[in-house]
Amino acid sequence: MTHEIIMAGFGGQGVMAMGKILVEAALEEGKNVSWLPSYGPEMRGGTANCSVIISEDPIGAPIVTEATAAIVMNKPSLDKFEPDVVPGGMLFINSSLIDKKATRDDIKVYYVPANDIADELGSGKIANIVMLGAYLKASGAAKEDSIMEIITEIFSGKKAKVIPLNKEALIRGAACIK
Repeated sequence: MTHEIIMAGFGGQGVMAMGKILVEAALEEGKNVSWLPSYGPEMRGGTANCSVIISEDPIGAPIVTEATAAIVMNKPSLDKFEPDVVPGGMLFINSSLIDKKATRDDIKVYYVPANDIADELGSGKIANIVMLGAYLKASGAAKEDSIMEIITEIFSGKKAKVIPLNKEALIRGAACIK
């Protein structure tokens, strides 16, 4: 199966990191991957999104043309990318920051209170990992163990103290998917 995912939000919400972690984990599992970042004119606070493709088959181009999923961290991203999800696809909405409901009934919609969960865990910086946990549970695009392996690599050394927090964020995000 090929997963074509759009991840979007404001700069600083960890959208690029979420995509990079996912592709690194899928690559470790022997899958073909593509990660294409796109920034708005501002870095922090501006718009940011990335296109992620994970496939068992070779990937012809890094552009997501038929999004099987969109993960949106803010309202402008919902407005922009909801129409890009194919019928039967999935839409993950950060319900902590987005009070609007999805307008489509031909896709599966998951409302994940990512920022609320991250705040409960003690760090607003891990809302992206909460959303990643939800996506993994619903899609099976990569294994949780592979994600944790990559997180452990990223946060080695002095940053190792945040590894358990990220693992809990991943678990809590997955728990949002019924």
